[in-house]
Amino acid sequence: MLVLLPPSETKAVGGAGAPLDLDALSHPELTPTRRKLIEALSTLADDVPASLTALGLSERQVEEVERNAELWDSPTAPALERYTGVLYDALDIRSLSAAERVRADARLAVASALFGLVRGTDAIPAYRLSGGSALPGFGTLRSVWRPVLEPVLADADSLVVDLRSGVYAALAKVPNAVAVRVLSEDAAGKRKVVSHHNKSHKGKLARALARTPQEAGSLEDVLDVANDAGLQVEREGARGLCVVVRA
Repeated sequence: MLVLLPPSETKAVGGAGAPLDLDALSHPELTPTRRKLIEALSTLADDVPASLTALGLSERQVEEVERNAELWDSPTAPALERYTGVLYDALDIRSLSAAERVRADARLAVASALFGLVRGTDAIPAYRLSGGSALPGFGTLRSVWRPVLEPVLADADSLVVDLRSGVYAALAKVPNAVAVRVLSEDAAGKRKVVSHHNKSHKGKLARALARTPQEAGSLEDVLDVANDAGLQVEREGARGLCVVVRA
């Protein structure tokens, strides 16, 4: 099973790992694209105003540009410990047992605007680049990643559960993946999409899928794991699941 997570804008700073080694990351076929983007992002950091504009940042976020300037030299941390925020708080990777952490590292992967796809143990630095950013000379990141990332995901030989947000799902399609969405339901039974619940409950689902001893091999298995974890999940069509949150 491969569970695709969205990244987060916020990252944990620092780390205990050696500086970035692209050759040590999973999916080496992505290395040339990773290298080009890192070089472009670190070079762009020399021009702070241009970086702020390209990355959609304010002047108060100049430290994000400074991190990009140090991509090759700053310490690294495992990908599942680098990303922070609502989804990753719910995933709570550090609280897993040793056996559960092994499963999480094997099953969970993060869609990344800079690295394309990183597995749990991939050691990466803190950086700032969003899926909707457009680096000078590159156009959209979708045009950069789709030709190289889609073949990698198409080669997945097990069930793919797609928890990515829209902008990251656009970087590479996975036609046969189990798509998951989160809806809030009020007392009258009316449902709507809510961002905060979306992230939190996707994190809870990822945690449940990481912890279960028996790896999910079908949509029905995912449904069972989610419901056993206390999530209210419904099937939507042939390849979809909906997590329902009572308002």
